[in-house]
Amino acid sequence: MPKPLLRTDEASHPRDFIAQRAEDTLIELTRIGPRVVGSIANEVTTVQFFRDEVAKVQAEANDRFEFELDVQQASGAYMHWTMVNMYQGIQNVVVKLSEKGNTNENYLLINSHYDSVTGSPGAGDDGSMVVTMLEVMRVIAKSDEPLAHPIVFLFNGAEENPLQASHAFITQHKWAKNCKALINLDSAGSGGREILFQSGPNHPWLMKYYRQVPHPFANTLAEEIFQAGLIPSDTDFRIFRDYGGVPGLDMAYIFNGYVYHTKFDRVNVFPRASFQHTGDNVLALARALANAPELDDIEAHAEGHNVFYDFLGWFIIFYTATTSIIINVIVSVVALLAIGISVYFMSVRSGCSLSGVLLRFGIILGIQLVSLALAAGLALLVAVFMDAVDRSLSWFTEMWLIIGLYLFPIIVGMSLLPALYLEKTKRDPLSLGFRVQLFMHSHCVCLVILIIVLTSISIRSAYFIMLCVLFDIVALVVNLVTKWHRKAYWFAIAVMICHILPFTYFTYICTVALKTLIPMQGRSGGSSNPDLTIAILMWLFSLMFAGFIVPLIMFFRKTRTIVLCFLAGTILFIIIAVTDAGFPYQPKTSAQRYSLIYAHRILHNADGTTRTDESGVYVYPQDRRLSIAEDEIKTIGQTHKVSEFCEEEMFCGMPLYNHRWHKAREYSLWIPVNEQPQIPTAYPTLTLQETTELDGSMQRRFNFSLEGPDHMTIFVNVKNNAKLLDWSFNETLIRENEPPPHFVYFSYGLDNSALEFTIDVEKTTSTFDTPTLEIGIGGHWVHHEIARSQGLGAYLDRFPSYTYVQAWVGTYESWYF
Repeated sequence: MPKPLLRTDEASHPRDFIAQRAEDTLIELTRIGPRVVGSIANEVTTVQFFRDEVAKVQAEANDRFEFELDVQQASGAYMHWTMVNMYQGIQNVVVKLSEKGNTNENYLLINSHYDSVTGSPGAGDDGSMVVTMLEVMRVIAKSDEPLAHPIVFLFNGAEENPLQASHAFITQHKWAKNCKALINLDSAGSGGREILFQSGPNHPWLMKYYRQVPHPFANTLAEEIFQAGLIPSDTDFRIFRDYGGVPGLDMAYIFNGYVYHTKFDRVNVFPRASFQHTGDNVLALARALANAPELDDIEAHAEGHNVFYDFLGWFIIFYTATTSIIINVIVSVVALLAIGISVYFMSVRSGCSLSGVLLRFGIILGIQLVSLALAAGLALLVAVFMDAVDRSLSWFTEMWLIIGLYLFPIIVGMSLLPALYLEKTKRDPLSLGFRVQLFMHSHCVCLVILIIVLTSISIRSAYFIMLCVLFDIVALVVNLVTKWHRKAYWFAIAVMICHILPFTYFTYICTVALKTLIPMQGRSGGSSNPDLTIAILMWLFSLMFAGFIVPLIMFFRKTRTIVLCFLAGTILFIIIAVTDAGFPYQPKTSAQRYSLIYAHRILHNADGTTRTDESGVYVYPQDRRLSIAEDEIKTIGQTHKVSEFCEEEMFCGMPLYNHRWHKAREYSLWIPVNEQPQIPTAYPTLTLQETTELDGSMQRRFNFSLEGPDHMTIFVNVKNNAKLLDWSFNETLIRENEPPPHFVYFSYGLDNSALEFTIDVEKTTSTFDTPTLEIGIGGHWVHHEIARSQGLGAYLDRFPSYTYVQAWVGTYESWYF
């Protein structure tokens, strides 16, 4: 991490980012409190904060520059996975910085969001990036350097809803069509180094400018994992890409994800050095891209994907996907040729026939393949066992447990069969040194096969395997040239020296991956075993950094003893993991997460009577350890799985907050209680204003008006063989003939006027005298602190101290029409 610059350093660093100023600005921003869409804090106080901050920057700016500030209010809708995401009157604060007299109509867009989730001050996510943008704006505006292209700073007011404000900007704002490249800044943690995890797409020229940043941290693997949907998050980058066709760079904090989206995401846990790291990089990128000639015609530079990765943060390496294919093929061919030459020399040196050496090589290759499968199987077996005894996530706080739980059994699996084979072939005329080398060659062949497979299916992260093979071949060539391969132990020296760099790199990447993914397992839901993820990850990295090192164990006289020690270590770590030492959580620093709604639900029948009228507590656990706080939760009342209600009721008849809650219904709980929650304002009101016939008596339009809190969900279903023809929401579900029921997420900012919507329905086998539509409305008061303290606090107090509960009050009511 770079040394953070203070305000006192500004005179001697006039062109540099000042970390202390960014930190001070973040302190002021977080004093506003949680900034949830629809709240006064988000829609009024924070907007005024930006007006004031931009005015300060403008007062210091060089006369060469001009500012234009626009506060956008917008309404719209789009599909977010399986849910219609609808917004009304949400806001963006947009600032355009340009040289006076500059008529260039191709802009650079820099985006981050200032809203936060319920209950969180949002220092890391995403206040840190917001204040970074303000400081970058200040430094550029004070300078006398050229700015060939205007820069649009988009302070995004509704990202957590999710991604509504970016959609509003790119589809409706007057400057949207001029934005030709993007720097997107987000956070899935609090501090550390920001990683570049998405680039382009199809614009490799962007990496040419990223190479100029002083502190590179980027990886193609992160991009492919994210785009494969393996990370439980999304960013505005996708919206700008899909709805605006804007290429760019997507950067985010990933470390200390434990505090992400919690009340612990505060300034005091965000390192000042992180401001400097990110500020230096974003400032360099903004200067470079704002003067990039490619912005004048980006389509002329659309040339495919990149492979990119940094080495220990020192420098960045990138090349096109086409170049990657060529490199992978060349390295694979050279590897096979070098192995062939080595095998030939073995036969000459040992006196064994070439066919005899090849036969041994074939046997050893088979043993190696089985060993790799055994290593994976042992790691997965431990993962399944830990989950079966309800001890998954034991490494959630204590990461060192992963070494014994998963790395040790992998080493056992990789070394057990080779050790037995070498022991059984002690009298083989082919020397021990040659046989150990054959195991290394067989591992190299396995990796070459993997390179070919991954390259053929366009997995750019195959570069990892290519690097393994490359450095192994370097070691092999050194051994062949020096003739060390003839000597029992000398060849191992070249192997170890040549693998220092790849070993360092792969352990670096493995550590980054673990530091990123481990906190994410605490919010990935309870449907899958997170230990399987860690086991597979450790096996993949062991494949790369241990495959050529483990065979060296075979030189020790007590090989079996060493293997048994690793096995004993695995058992010891399992024992530790099931004791209190393996308890996953700690208060504040690595808490277990729950979402909770203290709700009142009313379900009406077609004749106007009520079939359900009850209050309860809806509990949504966000990780695999569902039963760890079971006793405490049961003190609230009798628990029921939410899925128990789903067969009879549309979307389970519950106030689901978004589509993820419906997916989690199997392990979410509904706990009926006697006390009714105190709702801060009136319940949502759904009014059928009129019905009109369309094209005959079998089609009808229903006109509705909806009023309620600033976060509501609308569930729509058809009854008695009715068909949904059209509605005034987003048309995607109708156009693609998706079967109902449908989920509409609706929120508003400043504009709290009633939502007017229409639904067109057709009936062919029954009349409109029977129920045609079922509509459910969920109301969510997500930022009303008074409501949270009245009755809700008593239920929150039942949860253990190591938990973090994101809670609010809500309602759900359904009707037939």
